[in-house]
Amino acid sequence: METTSNISTENKELLHKTIYSILFSISFAHLLNDLIQAIIPSVYPILKQNYHLSFSQIGLITFAFQLAASLLQPFVGYYTDKHPKPFSQIYGMLFSLAGIVSLSFADNFYWILLSVVLIGIGSSIFHPESARISNMASGGKRGLAQSIFQVGGNFGTALGPLLVALIVVPNSQKYILWFVIAVVIALGIISKIAFWYRDHLIFRKNKKTVFIDYHNLSKSKVKWAIAVLLIVIFSKFFYTASLSTYYTFFLMDKFHLSIKQAQFHMFIYLIAYALGTILGGPLGDKIGRKHVIWLSVFGATPFALMLPYVNLFWTDVLMITIGIIMSSAFPAILVYAQELVPKKLGMVSGLFYGFAFGMGALGSALLGKLADYTSIQYVYHVCSFLPLIGIICYFLPNLKKK
Repeated sequence: METTSNISTENKELLHKTIYSILFSISFAHLLNDLIQAIIPSVYPILKQNYHLSFSQIGLITFAFQLAASLLQPFVGYYTDKHPKPFSQIYGMLFSLAGIVSLSFADNFYWILLSVVLIGIGSSIFHPESARISNMASGGKRGLAQSIFQVGGNFGTALGPLLVALIVVPNSQKYILWFVIAVVIALGIISKIAFWYRDHLIFRKNKKTVFIDYHNLSKSKVKWAIAVLLIVIFSKFFYTASLSTYYTFFLMDKFHLSIKQAQFHMFIYLIAYALGTILGGPLGDKIGRKHVIWLSVFGATPFALMLPYVNLFWTDVLMITIGIIMSSAFPAILVYAQELVPKKLGMVSGLFYGFAFGMGALGSALLGKLADYTSIQYVYHVCSFLPLIGIICYFLPNLKKK
């Protein structure tokens, strides 16, 4: 009886306070999850060299990974909205573990495809529930919570190329097995979070949930706003697909760098991308998410247009600027979407994560084809115009501040 009372008292406080221990734990789990994902593009130069892959095949590998990571997410989110599964992230991480082990031994194109699909399935299970957990632990600071969650993933994505350059590139593909350590640590963290999530659900069971009304928009206006956000996601993630999948090849082709040198320049960009994520959520809480979304996507346009024409030093400067500006958008986009449909957090989170991964997949596949028919530098000339689409953010409605 005393134990039940303690759980209830503790969780009652958790509903009204920002639980930083949970936020930083889920952020670190996100770091490890996205570190595992980042191995895939980081080993592309090795796989391309070892198995004589074309850019089209590299694009198809990304397409297979992103498709597996995107298609399941809205369905996972929709299901867990109705039937929350506190331990589902553990199953997702086990898929990622199988993918890592498989990728370290893969010796042909189709085996590589199977490996990245397993990692993609793991990611699709991890993200919707993690976004819900960060929302539950936010204590109302939704933008801040989403930024803390996102920045973990961004730092994981940044560390991937660096660790691959230090561990895998000097040795062999089988050294990818070292990343199993990251999976084991992640399993320990998400197991602990799962018990907090379970206790949180026990407290909320049979109690009426109060949803904050962030707007008085009609259903048609909500649908229009979601459509605009999805167009922005298309612009943002199609462009960042060119950066995440082909940036090392671009540097190697234009500036004649080695694989290891190119990976270090990739790390610089990804760290900048992580830093920008920290700004996006809290800034959205302060000045309004619409303004952050608009400025962060459309604001990158002049820098993106200059990128294909500058030397290596200015390439790094522009990539840092682009990374900081564009990365501030996604936390604001996700929280804005959650505020549009507050009763379906899992489904909305899954939809936007899934669509983002899907656009990354489509972008990688199409840009790989374009690179084979033209050149990798031509791809960057074409993609530099994509941030212009961000001007459509002007038509997003303003939501109430709470």
